[in-house]
Amino acid sequence: MLEGINANQSLTGTNPATGRTPTQQLGKDSFMALLVAQLKNQDPLEPTANDEFVAQLAQFSSLEQMEQVNKNLVGLAVLQQGNELIGQITSASGLIGQQVRFTNPETGETGEGIVESVKLEDDVAMLRVDGRSVPLYALVEVLGTPSPSVPPTPSATSAAGE
Repeated sequence: MLEGINANQSLTGTNPATGRTPTQQLGKDSFMALLVAQLKNQDPLEPTANDEFVAQLAQFSSLEQMEQVNKNLVGLAVLQQGNELIGQITSASGLIGQQVRFTNPETGETGEGIVESVKLEDDVAMLRVDGRSVPLYALVEVLGTPSPSVPPTPSATSAAGE
């Protein structure tokens, strides 16, 4: 290995020789560059021992695997967040046309109304209730489908008088 550099160390902190702080950690490209530099500059009379070289290659392989695991975890987190949003919107869309009771998160007052539509706003399912925007988490109760208003039927006398 190069003197003073351990492959498990990150290149963080201030360099006393230059007074600068490196901006990135030792990645696979830098690790490979160090390994190639070591091979180019090794003493031909005392070459790197096989076991040291194999250990360095194993560290390089582990580093690549950790980077791939990290990418997979980031992708999984994004997918999980997307699934949660889909779940919110699916749950909320079932409320369209329903009479609901909610608590205003800002004032604590309760209100009632019919859910007109649903949309995502800043990763929160928002219901449009009688013209007001209400977050899904503010619902207290789903009262059900309101009974339709039956228009008054014309009476027989008014029909006869026409």
